Amino acid sequence: MTAPKSALIVSASSDIGLALSRHWLTARWHVTGTYRSERPDVAALRDIGATLAHCDLSDPKSIDAFARDAASTTPRWDVLALLPGDLAPVGPFASCDADEWDESIYINFTGQLRLLRHLLPHRNLEVAAAPTVLFFAGGGANGAPVNYSAYTVSKIALTKMCELLDAEISDTKFVILGPGWVDTKIHQTTLEAGARARDNLARTQEAYDTQRFTPMADVLDCCDWAVDAPRDVVSGRNFSVAHDPWKNPRLGEALRADTNIYKLRRHGNDTNVSA
Repeated sequence: MTAPKSALIVSASSDIGLALSRHWLTARWHVTGTYRSERPDVAALRDIGATLAHCDLSDPKSIDAFARDAASTTPRWDVLALLPGDLAPVGPFASCDADEWDESIYINFTGQLRLLRHLLPHRNLEVAAAPTVLFFAGGGANGAPVNYSAYTVSKIALTKMCELLDAEISDTKFVILGPGWVDTKIHQTTLEAGARARDNLARTQEAYDTQRFTPMADVLDCCDWAVDAPRDVVSGRNFSVAHDPWKNPRLGEALRADTNIYKLRRHGNDTNVSA
């Protein structure tokens, strides 16, 4: 009899984290998760079988304490999903509070890697497709979203870190998924920021008015696809749930043929301007 898969979901109390926890619990996985604050949905996850513990990704001591406990109390993980995301501070870089800006970088980037460093030794290297680390990306890799500098630069750094980890650690998959516009609480930060959000305020309001969101079911299916896919197809890459053809079985051929696809690269290196 095959042992159930084991997932460790960091920020299981986020909207995508809750959906992913329920999805994998329904598939009879063992799910361990973290939460930042005790809420009714955290209790509801416990009721259906999740093992949950407090972890504040803005606090190194909280990260270290959770990692120590998880190492001794949870099964070796097949999948580690890191879902923390905080859009704040919204506003021009030059006028953002310096401490708030630094904390956003820590939550969205550095703290996740601190926790990953602790948890890597506890991955299950016997899983068939290699253990999988799932990060989650945001917008900005192909543009310059105004007034979201801390969040944007953190997500771009995570995207590059995914490629670096893939190059350094050959027995594990490192994948970063851009979920697109999903109907989650993260957008409240933009709505509350008002004029400081600039053009993104109107885009967010339009998304709610038209209900044009990436379906949560697509996010969950893409997570499953990344977990099951071969390492040489997905590891080190950034996939867009909404826009990339990850459902097409022929995508793997293209990705194996070109190692630069879905990675951060400078455009126009071959440009030659002569006098």
